[in-house]
Amino acid sequence: MKIFLDTANIDEIRKAKGLGVLDGVTTNPTLISKEAHRGTFKEIVREILDEVPGPVSLEVTSLRYEEMVRQAEELSSLGKNVVIKVPLTSDGLRVIKTLNEKGIRTNATLVFSSNQGLLAAKAGATYVSPFVGRLDDIGEYGMRVVEDLKTIFTNYGFKTEIIVASVRHPIHVYEASLIGAHIVTMPYQVLERMLQHPKTDEGIQRFMEDWKKVRQ
Repeated sequence: MKIFLDTANIDEIRKAKGLGVLDGVTTNPTLISKEAHRGTFKEIVREILDEVPGPVSLEVTSLRYEEMVRQAEELSSLGKNVVIKVPLTSDGLRVIKTLNEKGIRTNATLVFSSNQGLLAAKAGATYVSPFVGRLDDIGEYGMRVVEDLKTIFTNYGFKTEIIVASVRHPIHVYEASLIGAHIVTMPYQVLERMLQHPKTDEGIQRFMEDWKKVRQ
């Protein structure tokens, strides 16, 4: 399973890369806005693109077909590892088809049902991003959509990959890995929590204390 970081913070990206587990990054307008103090949009994005070895999702900000296509072409010109995030609306679906025909990779975002994911895959999306945490928030079981999409894509041989998004805690990552999701994108804090276990800390403390008793 690939691990993406859901952030635009270059320090978090560098730390995750240093751990040796970073496969890509997803961003959105909200995440970019939090880094506005670092420079212009293009300066922030170029720094990320230079640092990340894999795909970097950048989101269009229009909801109109023609404008989304124009923005997508402009964004894709920033680097070879750019993937265009497109919201799954009727215009968004048309954009995904158009960009696929132009050889531009896409990430269908704000997916909340298996039907939406199926349509995105049919239109040629490179990735679909079901938002599991937001579904959990309203009393639905978000990971069920991931399960369904994995089955649907396997049934029909779709090459579209599933990015489990809106990840809130390590259990989401655990469940996604059992289902066989291709990718999980997470905040850096979730990645940190995946490393932590009180028994690991307890074991290290005991070993260090015992080592002090050994004559050197």
